[in-house]
Amino acid sequence: MARHDASELASRLGRNAEAVCRHYLSSGRRAGRYWVVGDVQNSPGRSMFVRLAGPESGKGAAGKWTDASTGEHGDLLDVIRETLGLTDFKDVAEEARRFLSLPHPEPEKPGTPTGRASSTAPSGSPEASRRLFAMSQPIGGTLAEIYLNGRAITSLSGITALRYHARCYYKPDEHSPTEIWPAIVASVTDLDGNQTGAHRTWLDPNRFSEATLGKAPIETPRRAMGDLLGHAVRFGVAGEVMAAGEGIETMLSLRCVLPEMPVAAALSAAHLAAILFPATLRRLYILQDRDPAGDGARDSLVARARSVGIEAISVSPSREDFNEDLRWRGIDALQATLMEQLHPDDVHRFVEA
Repeated sequence: MARHDASELASRLGRNAEAVCRHYLSSGRRAGRYWVVGDVQNSPGRSMFVRLAGPESGKGAAGKWTDASTGEHGDLLDVIRETLGLTDFKDVAEEARRFLSLPHPEPEKPGTPTGRASSTAPSGSPEASRRLFAMSQPIGGTLAEIYLNGRAITSLSGITALRYHARCYYKPDEHSPTEIWPAIVASVTDLDGNQTGAHRTWLDPNRFSEATLGKAPIETPRRAMGDLLGHAVRFGVAGEVMAAGEGIETMLSLRCVLPEMPVAAALSAAHLAAILFPATLRRLYILQDRDPAGDGARDSLVARARSVGIEAISVSPSREDFNEDLRWRGIDALQATLMEQLHPDDVHRFVEA
């Protein structure tokens, strides 16, 4: 086989990005337009994101990956090197050529076998997420409102990023039949307000219990789809100050106390570490959960913010997360916890008299 340089090999691997990930990063799984895994050594987890689609080179290229917990990034040649423990590029290139000589399934192509364009958006794509959100309804008077009230979130103004779908598909895995459950559908947007993805929280239609907190009794009652990296579910428009955290309920709990503060729910610790900053941002509050993943996301985000001149303030709950504080300690206690950690200027700016 003719010798290929590193960039050509990386491009060829990128054209088969999902096949490469399934082979070398078998501990992960597909999530929308990304392959999600713990790290470049193929550990289980959700910190590392590999782009499965994109241009052959440059920004956003297929096969490019980022580990949100460490800031590491690279291409699929790096994946081969790290997963196999290779040190010599000659060996890495030889393994890449060996892999590329294997037959792989044809990549999915738009349109039907006759060549006509299909009216169905690819599963997990940004377009599919936009269609799902458009088919959903406002949450007022629905099971979604009951669920949020059960989480002690009763201030529901300004949450147009959330909608309700009474019959939202849920597929446990690729071999199982599709189930139907009611769900909250959240719009994931970029800094310009364009929807890039969606997040679903499937709900129990029969009861709200402390064991499930109102979520459906299924293995993964929360899932996201679309283009997620750097983006978030947003409530309010960020100016000089905003708060960011992992969960939607966490950020809505903050809004119960500070309804005028713009907030962004990144949906996971790894996504929180990689969230993009508005150009106007001068001060960022980081609401962390009390767990190792939350600590890692905080440290990474603080470092990123400070490197571009943004003041980063970490805000901690008294219990495991801020929604637990709200449910078990009450809104007055949550407000007291937050007041101790806010910048004095923001106490005057955002705290209701």
